[in-house]
Amino acid sequence: MPAIAHRPHIWTRTEYENLIVSGGFAPGTRLELIDGEILDMGPQQSRHSTGVRLVKEALRLAFGSGFDVRAQLPLAIDDDSEPEPDIAVVPGVPRDYRDNHPSMALLIVEVADSSLEFDRTRKLAMYARNGIEDYWILNLEAQALEVYRMPHGSDYGDRRTLDRSHQIAPLHAARHPARVSDLLP
Repeated sequence: MPAIAHRPHIWTRTEYENLIVSGGFAPGTRLELIDGEILDMGPQQSRHSTGVRLVKEALRLAFGSGFDVRAQLPLAIDDDSEPEPDIAVVPGVPRDYRDNHPSMALLIVEVADSSLEFDRTRKLAMYARNGIEDYWILNLEAQALEVYRMPHGSDYGDRRTLDRSHQIAPLHAARHPARVSDLLP
């Protein structure tokens, strides 16, 4: 008898959403679908939550009307992934996404403490593959902002780390820079 290879089931976004709708997980369970794997999201520490709120406010001011600055909400990025980035800036207004999650973002920001390595590897590759032009990681430990631009394949051609003394402007809101120090808790 031939050996049967054991491998994990790779979930599609449709299967994942159906599982959630059917009550497959306890209410309030924090999950993300990344490259077909359903992953538990860790608990948020107060520094992380503060960073998310500071980034959201700065980007809301930078982008203004006509853009939705979403905090920790699903992004239907491809058939096998539905991450919930800490911040995603998408075109339009909230009602534009009443029936479907957005499938692209102009800017994604992950606030990283314990998730730093994951955000630099798996999430970075997923965002690059899906053409996210502007990906930032707010690195709480280093008190710095990592900026990734020019996606190519599963990586970014432009990588910069800015300390708290620098300013940064989103690619799609270039006239509205923010100080890195204002983003950090």
